[in-house]
Amino acid sequence: MQKKQTKLAGILLALCCVLAIIVFFQTRPDTAVGEKQLTISVIHSDGSKSTFSYDTDAEYLGEALTEQHLAEGTEGPYGMFITTVDGETADDSKEQWWCITKAGEMVNTGADQTPIQDQDQFELTLKEGY
Repeated sequence: MQKKQTKLAGILLALCCVLAIIVFFQTRPDTAVGEKQLTISVIHSDGSKSTFSYDTDAEYLGEALTEQHLAEGTEGPYGMFITTVDGETADDSKEQWWCITKAGEMVNTGADQTPIQDQDQFELTLKEGY
């Protein structure tokens, strides 16, 4: 009897995983193909702000940041982990990290998974404290 329950639990788990994958691909934002105007504001640790405007064919933010040499990072399980933006490197000893927001709202994806559309405005803010 316990073997049947274990088998049923495994089947249900597999179905849940398949359903989660389907929902992810159906609800993720679309990318825009072709040239796009992109504005990126960088808020440094001292509070100063620099704004950059680019024309890009990139479909994802991470690609646009690296092609314009605005940001550098390391590869992680979710793509690029941003370590340096506009010449300023986050200091791990101070628990600093680069926060990505779009029109003031924090994005729930990494830079390599954040799609961009024409006229998008992003902010990269150096935060302190995890």
